[in-house]
Amino acid sequence: MDQRTKLIVVGGPTASGKTRLAIELAQHYGTEIISGDSRQFYREMSIGNARPNASELAAAPHHFIADRSVTEPLAAGRFAAEALELYQQKFTTVSHLILVGGSGLFLRAFAEGLDEFPAVTNAARSQVQSWWDGGGLEELLTHLNTLDPNYAKVVDRQNQRRVQRALEVSVTAGLPYSSFLGKRPQRPFQPIYLTTDLLRPELYDRINRRVDLMLEAGLQEEVKSLSKYRQLASLQTVGYREWWPYFAGEYDLERTVELIKQNSRRYAKRQVTWFKKDNLYAPVQNLAEAVRIIDKT
Repeated sequence: MDQRTKLIVVGGPTASGKTRLAIELAQHYGTEIISGDSRQFYREMSIGNARPNASELAAAPHHFIADRSVTEPLAAGRFAAEALELYQQKFTTVSHLILVGGSGLFLRAFAEGLDEFPAVTNAARSQVQSWWDGGGLEELLTHLNTLDPNYAKVVDRQNQRRVQRALEVSVTAGLPYSSFLGKRPQRPFQPIYLTTDLLRPELYDRINRRVDLMLEAGLQEEVKSLSKYRQLASLQTVGYREWWPYFAGEYDLERTVELIKQNSRRYAKRQVTWFKKDNLYAPVQNLAEAVRIIDKT
């Protein structure tokens, strides 16, 4: 029987109840929560990213919530390294630990690690660009079939950037891009993947109501106070980016709110697709279902 810490990974779309379930699980197992939400790291952002409120934060210990400035962006790989360091300092003897968030890449980075690739050289980048300039996507695919036929069979052949990336790595290393896949170091814990499961009409209704509550809480004022940071990637996300045209006089308030709700629903749809695509995440609707899955794993 696996004696490693059980890392309970709670993923799911925005407004689906991840925070509540994570807190209930932390209370049930007497443990703590690591947030893997890519926007809740930042102190200056609280309303538009649906950060847990004071009572939720008091209900269970949380980590990686508002622990840095928006001017200090945290990428998935760096988050994984910091979270692993925290685990080694504090959680190596616990039986259960909770990881929660809607950012699937960040959850995976900590739970499993990310594939490591060599730094692409300028020469390789120029070579691949010349292939693109000479014959477009078909030319890139011809070279990928030669340099990495295995990856050529599985890559999205319409995704120019993925094909380019695979070629840049292959040319840089002199090895197939696919040779760098799947070589992640083993983690010192056993991930158990859960996702909050809601019917789409209920999820979309929750999203619309959440946006209304954000507006009442002062979302417009929060975003306006962050205008000087608008060029940052974290401020080009749903709930924030829709305000820049409004402040420039391009949209009225009604259109801005409509876009936030629409884009939030679209984002949730992409999140649902992410958590379903590899069949790792078991759908659950409540604490009891989650505990049954965890305890039998």
